[in-house]
Amino acid sequence: MNSKYNMLTILGATAGGKTSVATRMASVLDGEVISADSRQIYRGMDLGTGKDLDDYVVDGKKIPYHLIDIVDAGCKYNVFEYQQAFVDVFNDISKRNKFPVFCGGSGMYLEAVLKGYKLIEVPVDDKLRSLLETKSDEELISILHSYKVRHNKSDDTRKRLIRAIEIEKYYSENPEMDHYFPEINSLIVGIKFDRNSRRKRISLRLKQRLDEGMIDEVRRIIDSGVSPEDLIYYGLEYKYLTLYIIGEISYEEMFEKLEIAIHQFAKRQMTWFRGMERKGFKIHWIDGYAPMREKTERIISLLKV
Repeated sequence: MNSKYNMLTILGATAGGKTSVATRMASVLDGEVISADSRQIYRGMDLGTGKDLDDYVVDGKKIPYHLIDIVDAGCKYNVFEYQQAFVDVFNDISKRNKFPVFCGGSGMYLEAVLKGYKLIEVPVDDKLRSLLETKSDEELISILHSYKVRHNKSDDTRKRLIRAIEIEKYYSENPEMDHYFPEINSLIVGIKFDRNSRRKRISLRLKQRLDEGMIDEVRRIIDSGVSPEDLIYYGLEYKYLTLYIIGEISYEEMFEKLEIAIHQFAKRQMTWFRGMERKGFKIHWIDGYAPMREKTERIISLLKV
């Protein structure tokens, strides 16, 4: 397909059916899915993170996926490490002439990729910052453009402009460091349900996962040597199921508190996505209740624009 885009992003709140849309589009586009989920990276944490691996088979065809099951449960994995891993996967998929489909609900992971430049550990240069503060916005933009800039157009505040210049100056003085980020132009599609529908879907999904053995999954992780404290660190399902397993709360308390926590989490996700829109990211929202064929046709039409 001829398109100005070199990636498709499917985002939305938890229990929104993102994965099924992403895998369907990967099938249509001869693509592969890159997960943008901060907890699906962990091996053995399947039901609790909603990996929905059955969705990666479309019409009998396995859809390749990446950045799922890449580290052991108990590890602390940060967004900087994730971004580096994404770059390797994106470059590999693109070199093989496959189409990357980026899918998930972890706002920080999504934005770390979509904003178009690496999260990097560049030290603060107070002297440079003091100098740049005396410049106008137009002068800051001109200075930034004097570097071989790979940033997108979201550097629209003085704070971001100054930080971008600080980063580029640091790298120009330290050329041995690899800081290239692939040029990404992604169509961003959001799958959206109204608030009441989202809440019903979350509650139904929670009951389904518990029926499928989510408590036993957490027990197995603990039995494998991961401490309850480390599991509680991951929050949501792993926090409350662990507290239930170690006897600190009852089953009823676990279910009630977990249900509330997931609803609150979904609300925070939607707040993050609205924040992305305010920063200039264009998200094309699609009704979650629309038939899959309608969703697919709508996304294809957007890719062709």
